[in-house]
Amino acid sequence: MHDSAGPASEATIPARLADQATWLISRAYARANALLNAGFEGRGDGLRKYHYRLLAALEESGPASQAQLGRGASVDRSDVVATLDTLQSLGLISREPDPGDRRRNIVSITAAGSKQLRALDAVIAEIQTELLAPLSPAEQKRFKDFLRRVAAAEQTATTRA
Repeated sequence: MHDSAGPASEATIPARLADQATWLISRAYARANALLNAGFEGRGDGLRKYHYRLLAALEESGPASQAQLGRGASVDRSDVVATLDTLQSLGLISREPDPGDRRRNIVSITAAGSKQLRALDAVIAEIQTELLAPLSPAEQKRFKDFLRRVAAAEQTATTRA
């Protein structure tokens, strides 16, 4: 069954869905994802949100193995190598064999990668402003606090499993 032919208006949303948190979160996600894709397409120099996540993880946490990096940035293991290949071809990261385990690569961000990350930070900031524009500053803070709590509950459940 086709999920949607386009944006659903309030009039076409079945009443039993309209106030469901799962529906509202999925609609907010769709809007956020569309803004991210458009923002990166227009001003991301050919990079995407997953490139941004890997660069941000490297800058904040320092050099890491490809596997650690993928887990920490929530990039699917099957996508990590291709994404890192792109970043390396652009000179934004370097990969060196791990001296402790030659089968593993250690990934580091380069100076060019840090510079590109700052440019992408500006893109992300613009997207956040646009996404949260309907909310007052106080509401934005509360909204993000609520989202953190919901996300933390998922992490706690995953850790217990």
